[in-house]
Amino acid sequence: MGEILQDPAFWLLGIFVAAILVRVPIAIALGMSALVVMWQWDLGTAMLSYNFFAGIAKFPLLAIPFFIVAGFTMERAGIAARLIAFMEVMVGSMTGGLGVVAVLVATFWGAVSGSGPATVAALGLILIPGMVRAGYGKPFAAATVSVTSGLAIVIPPSIAFIIYGGVADVSVPALFAAGVVPGLIVAAFIMGAVLIISRRRGYRGSAPQVPLLRAFREAFWGLMAPIIILGGIYGGVFSPTEAAAVAVVYGLFVGTFIYRTINTMKALFDILAASVKATAVVMLVVTCAGLFSWVSSSVGLIEKGSALLLAVSGNQWVIMLMINVILLLSGMILDAISIYYVLLPFMLPLMAHFGWDPIWFGVMMTVNLAIGQVTPPVAVNLYMGANISGISMEQISRASLPFIGAALAALAVIVAFPSLSTFLPRALGLC
Repeated sequence: MGEILQDPAFWLLGIFVAAILVRVPIAIALGMSALVVMWQWDLGTAMLSYNFFAGIAKFPLLAIPFFIVAGFTMERAGIAARLIAFMEVMVGSMTGGLGVVAVLVATFWGAVSGSGPATVAALGLILIPGMVRAGYGKPFAAATVSVTSGLAIVIPPSIAFIIYGGVADVSVPALFAAGVVPGLIVAAFIMGAVLIISRRRGYRGSAPQVPLLRAFREAFWGLMAPIIILGGIYGGVFSPTEAAAVAVVYGLFVGTFIYRTINTMKALFDILAASVKATAVVMLVVTCAGLFSWVSSSVGLIEKGSALLLAVSGNQWVIMLMINVILLLSGMILDAISIYYVLLPFMLPLMAHFGWDPIWFGVMMTVNLAIGQVTPPVAVNLYMGANISGISMEQISRASLPFIGAALAALAVIVAFPSLSTFLPRALGLC
């Protein structure tokens, strides 16, 4: 016992867990535990500023603030409302039609936003009241939007993939390509749950209010957004970071000159202010999580954690099951970015040991964390959906269970068939 108490790895993990249990913000918990161990074991506090700088001074990370600005810009431009109107004309009148619209638009919006809570905010204010007016249950409507919005970190371009690529040293364009098919698989499973529940409860949409061609013309500029962003990346025209900047310019062009919804300096200021707040939160977590990861490596916590898992079993599928359970439980209490920095270093030796494809592993990990975003107690998407719809967390959590089950079934398919994640990046010559 005395030896354990003298182990800096024990104190690093113990202080971090204790801080989380008393509800210290995740960035502070990560930074505080790392700083205490650095000071107590004299790991070199002079390295502190260097580690802060090294944690964020990476070219791929520049894409994060740009994609955040792009998401807020396209939301303010009115692209989301026009996409919803187009999808309603397409399938809104069928049984469960508006639920299908919610899944389709939330999946599509992931290619614009890259953030789950931001997707709930952008779409929920329009979709949830519309579904309620059409006779859908409010908890069902809120749960459908909130759970599917978790796909925003799977469907490219994805901030989560940018973080994973930086930590695991994996090509971000390859990860973007790898996320397409698994993201659509998860969406299809959730859509199946929506249709089954809608058929049982008799949920139906309403007849189209506008002609299909008119709705398509209105939504055209929004439909072009992911085509331009992803087409440019896969076509080798620009890198993911440059694509993020292009997305900002495109959103401003559409909002200013096409839809004319961004027509004042105040509108532009509001977009930038919201983007700065969101970016500051993300980058603070990235900085503190990077410091925690460095200290973990220095005190041997990463090696000890990996060795502990390997000591449990030598069977790769047993280890894979344990990893998924750990990720799912972690996703219930931590944000995805923190999990990448805290847990991924432990898993990199396991990936090398079993010869797992890092691209497939990244997709599997990201899908798992997307599910964690909608799994209580810390389900940020559900909190946002409950706040928008005016219902309790208990109501939206119960309504979310069938969709979470469907997403878990999709995750099992993705884990069992790695080629679903790897064939597209290989076909495009990205890996």
